[in-house]
Amino acid sequence: MKYIDYYKILGVSKNASEAEIKKAYRKLARKYHPDVNPGDNNAEHKFKEINEAYEVLSNPENRKKYDQYGEHWKHADEFEKAKQQKQYSYQHAGGGMGDFEDAFGGGFGESGFSEFFENLFGGGGGGRRSHRSHSSAKFRGQDYTAELQLSLQDVYKTHKRVLTVNGKNIRITIPAGVENGQVIKIKGHGGPGINGGPNGDLFIKFTIVNNTPFKRDGNNLYLTVDLDLYTAVLGGDIMINTLDGKVKLKVKPETQNGTKVKLKGKGFPVYKKEGVHGDLIITYNIKIPTNLTPKEKELFKELAKLRK
Repeated sequence: MKYIDYYKILGVSKNASEAEIKKAYRKLARKYHPDVNPGDNNAEHKFKEINEAYEVLSNPENRKKYDQYGEHWKHADEFEKAKQQKQYSYQHAGGGMGDFEDAFGGGFGESGFSEFFENLFGGGGGGRRSHRSHSSAKFRGQDYTAELQLSLQDVYKTHKRVLTVNGKNIRITIPAGVENGQVIKIKGHGGPGINGGPNGDLFIKFTIVNNTPFKRDGNNLYLTVDLDLYTAVLGGDIMINTLDGKVKLKVKPETQNGTKVKLKGKGFPVYKKEGVHGDLIITYNIKIPTNLTPKEKELFKELAKLRK
């Protein structure tokens, strides 16, 4: 596995805090997102690298393993277990750590890791392979984490999407109604198991960006609609936008500013309940006319006299 400097990819130092890593990731993700750079293969490749780097560095446990083992961080647990087993065997056979290190070809510097992992997980052989051939313990693969940014419109309907995780394309179905910050598990799509062990799982965290005039609260949507004075006073029909298209709404005469109207079933889909939606709550904001003509002002004065 080729070594990739995740810190360099995100443009942060090795001492960067979690907040600094997250800030750097969000900035780069916005810059290189495929929706912002349609058809740009270089930007798409860069976006994949950024997500891979964030997936590792945003997880304290994975980051610690990466700092210690570099490109071999996914096998850190297996390395430690094998190391402990070997140490135990040699010590009880009258040996010590010197014998243990000899069995793995010396110390554990950068080059030592590569040789060790090749021998332990089926790479190069050499005379030392016989020392490890008896090890057939099964190990579960590493869990992967990923963050997926979607718009409010994206999660209004169930849809399929292809994610690239560690260079592998994974096709998933995203149910309508996913919440901001929600995490879902895709079983068996994490790292491969060792010696026939089960694969790890993929955990996807959703970040929902709302660039619509609607406010979402659970399964309900809220929308403020401007209403001209004359329609508010006399009543009438207006057309309003919903996330599912336009609807005609009947305004009652003498509607007051701040009046709320509930449109049942026109809100957001309920997660994993096909066809079930929350409500859309409309709040009327009555607009007072400006730039009145002399004639209009005179008519308003007449109305004022009549009201008195």
